[in-house]
Amino acid sequence: MKRFGVSLMLLVGILVLAACSNNSGNNAKSDTNEIIEGVPEGVQNGKKIAVLRNLASDDHTKQFLDGARKEGEALGFKVDTQIVENNDAKFQELVSQIIQQDYDGIIISHGKEDYSYDMIKPAVDKGIKVTLFDTVAKKNGQSLDGVTATFQDDYELARLSLQEIADLSKEPVKVIKLWFGGLSPLDRRQEIYKEFEDKGEIVTLETIGPTNFQDIQGDIAAKVNAVLAKYPEGTVDAIWGSWDELAKGAYKSLVDNNRSDIKLVSIDVSNQDINLMKENNSQWISTAAVDPALIGRMNMRLMAKKLAGEETPAEYDLEAKLIKQSDLKDNTTMLNLNEIIDGWGVSTDFDEEWMKTLREHYSK
Repeated sequence: MKRFGVSLMLLVGILVLAACSNNSGNNAKSDTNEIIEGVPEGVQNGKKIAVLRNLASDDHTKQFLDGARKEGEALGFKVDTQIVENNDAKFQELVSQIIQQDYDGIIISHGKEDYSYDMIKPAVDKGIKVTLFDTVAKKNGQSLDGVTATFQDDYELARLSLQEIADLSKEPVKVIKLWFGGLSPLDRRQEIYKEFEDKGEIVTLETIGPTNFQDIQGDIAAKVNAVLAKYPEGTVDAIWGSWDELAKGAYKSLVDNNRSDIKLVSIDVSNQDINLMKENNSQWISTAAVDPALIGRMNMRLMAKKLAGEETPAEYDLEAKLIKQSDLKDNTTMLNLNEIIDGWGVSTDFDEEWMKTLREHYSK
């Protein structure tokens, strides 16, 4: 009975996804025989793309999906999006169902390494084009042919954020680490964290991770509350949030406990993060990030190149940026970060002339 219930929920999700997810596909032309001069045959007449994300419906997720959807629709594609909130079993079943539909491409975000290869292989075997974000799809050291895995430059994100912490003191900085294993970007960030530990620049007092993925911020806030009770003022220098969802919970705890002696540094960014960083006497001093909307756009460009039959890399990293509290202005949001962060949200990578032709055509 439980199995039937899960399958029924997935069926409803598939139907919604295929029909009108996020009001996608409004820019696709109705004339399926239309030929646009100068555009590769593989992307003529619109294509149907599914974008699937296995993370909570937070600000970062919404911007990633919005970036992918807008870029796809600008190219004349029908783009359907779906969020599965860190439910691996449901995510795998959803991908399996999508593969049976009439999609030309699938963009996968945050699949786990232990199942992603087997989950994606049927799509590749069927000829569906696939790009990945923060997803490692390898089996016995082998990757799937024709699949591009995209990542934020997690190593640089970690270096930028951890250097902010290391610079707080000439002595080893005493840190509470917010982190958990099993998610590829966080595992890569941990590699750099260990380098800072090994060099004696930081010392870890506690490591805290979530157990309730339906309320990550509340879960982390409660756990940090409990830990702070063990450490009187002056015994903790900083909290490092390897993911901003974790950092937001820690920020709430710092405010609730009036712990102005502890600085907060994180990775990733959202409007909520920016607003918290701008609060009076905020301890959130910096975050390292990549524009999530740009990540979505880049995955869609790579997808378009695959459909066009053009060469694409096996892996692609997006450049990391450091956002400092001291640089934020009263009116700073995700939409105008480019005014204070050089190169924010901008890339000409994989932006082909024929894509510009498609954008001009479908904007009419």
